[in-house]
Amino acid sequence: MTTLKSFQAEIEQISHDKHLQAIKDAREAHAAAELAKHHGKLPPKKEAVIEEKHEAHEEEPEATLEDLIIQGDAEELRARLASALLRGHGEVLIPLGAHPSPAFSYNPTNPPETPTPTTGNALSPSDLTSALDRLRQACAALNAELNEMYRIDPASESDLPGPYGCWLVRLTPRGVEEIMEVRVAVVGNVDAGKSTTLGVLTRGGLDDGRGKARVALFRHPHEIETGRTSSVGGEILGFSPTGQPVIPSQHADTTDPHGHPLAAAKREKLGWEEICKRAAKVISFIDLAGHERYFKTTLYGLSGCAPDYVMLMVGGNAGLIGMSKEHLGVALALNVPIAVCVTKASGHARTSLTAQIDMTPPNILEQTVNMLVKVLRSPGCRRIPVFVDTAQQAVDCARLLGKPIGGPAGTAQLCPIFMVSNVTGHNLPMLRTFLNVLPSSQSDDKYVVDAPFEFQISDVFSVPFVGTVVSGVITSGTVHANDAVLLGPDSVGQFMPTAVKTIQRKRASVNSGEAGQSVSFALKRIRRTQVRKGMVLIGRTDTPPKAVRRFEGMVMVLHHASTIQPKYQAMMHCGAIRQTVRIVSLDHPSGLIRTGDRSKVVFEFLSHTEFIKEGQLILLREAKTKVLGVVTRILG
Repeated sequence: MTTLKSFQAEIEQISHDKHLQAIKDAREAHAAAELAKHHGKLPPKKEAVIEEKHEAHEEEPEATLEDLIIQGDAEELRARLASALLRGHGEVLIPLGAHPSPAFSYNPTNPPETPTPTTGNALSPSDLTSALDRLRQACAALNAELNEMYRIDPASESDLPGPYGCWLVRLTPRGVEEIMEVRVAVVGNVDAGKSTTLGVLTRGGLDDGRGKARVALFRHPHEIETGRTSSVGGEILGFSPTGQPVIPSQHADTTDPHGHPLAAAKREKLGWEEICKRAAKVISFIDLAGHERYFKTTLYGLSGCAPDYVMLMVGGNAGLIGMSKEHLGVALALNVPIAVCVTKASGHARTSLTAQIDMTPPNILEQTVNMLVKVLRSPGCRRIPVFVDTAQQAVDCARLLGKPIGGPAGTAQLCPIFMVSNVTGHNLPMLRTFLNVLPSSQSDDKYVVDAPFEFQISDVFSVPFVGTVVSGVITSGTVHANDAVLLGPDSVGQFMPTAVKTIQRKRASVNSGEAGQSVSFALKRIRRTQVRKGMVLIGRTDTPPKAVRRFEGMVMVLHHASTIQPKYQAMMHCGAIRQTVRIVSLDHPSGLIRTGDRSKVVFEFLSHTEFIKEGQLILLREAKTKVLGVVTRILG
């Protein structure tokens, strides 16, 4: 497993370096395109202004936003807070006071350290009150909402120096284009309660124990009949500027014995357009299938829909079995941060075995929790399980999720565990608090706005009176309605000219979209049969895009029953691309690779060319075989 961790670190570094180089090249191409658009007459002073700002930014004092809140110039505080809100796409989480160190709180040494190690500036109650007044005034000047997530006043016998807490500053968006979005993929074994949990979260009402909450999430009649998801479903949960979930204010009367449960569930649902009007932040849930038969669909959702986080559902009465382990392994391989929900449990197995249980016997729940903790702490996962019962734990896990916490844990990361019940509502408020403060990957360098437009197609529709509609995630750049773009590659590796007729985001019409957002486009002069999943839309530039038939990748075999040799074929997942590839050659000394081996491999697409770039992660699957890798070189 140590080899796997070192290989993951190596391919992450390769992917990061290739990504930075691609960003640099894209920005240069974007600047050249803008210059050509203005006939070479861009004002020369623009660069100087940018350089002056950059230099001024470098010469800024080291004072943090927290330091300015405690003591600093009010004008500078407003400017720094506005800059932080801009970087955070409309929200920023601000801790104040001396917090216990995360490594101490969630993975303490034995015996525990004394005194308690802290992070942040120690504040007295009066200092914290005055700091909050200054922050409140700055928020009022920016028309932003200040929400208290938690505040802790230590007991007199505690060795902590003073009160501490966390506050969320959030702007009200001017339109759907500015709404912050977080994509969460929901995975787990069949009958773990994935769709039911999403139904309860997004509608506000509790389940009846017979699947009422999940009915409206299904897309096909056979899913309603069997109660099992077989496709990639979508559902959203909105949060208002004050942090309240956007859910129906009252539920429909479902006491009619002749009413169909689907009709009742539909009446309790808010439309996506209504949610977007009232929300400042939207959690986009990607409801994936749990049955082994639909594993390829689940894998496509994890790779093609670009989730920011993975929520692993574990049934308290079944444990971490079957496809749950497969889904956990894929999430770890793709390096997506993970949170865990143990459903059908109303009590914390670690603290009270006699507590009220939803439908799981106490001894079975204890076995499930012990197995889950053992798997998460194993060398392959290296996660620190945190059973979330308080708002402080929920907020800390959200802001530290995916980051190493240091201390004796080294590079280990936190993994929050929520013991929830969809029938009694146990711990659902903590889960909503956690989702409310989750940061979006739009704030990272993963998605670059000032670069040529690029969009990966993950789904295709044919809408009456509209035409061909494609959906997916914008990987770079910006796009506006009526922009000319290229669609491809087609069956012969060519890119077809088209234009974006209209744009929708969360089923609401918008005028533009930017990198990191999941949107839908209606295309001009394109038939449904000309489009397939995995194709891309690219902005027109001086250098035409090239379709790829062969490429080189650095791979590691996670599991294979025997040996992998040249001419071996498997299904490759790379973003929204899903196609069979053949191994042309590999540079391993033995000429073949087994489980645990790593090698540089030349791949070839069997069916048609695709558009891929250096640095993209690839995952090969064939029955139980799994191979992880990264694209290192494009061969043509």
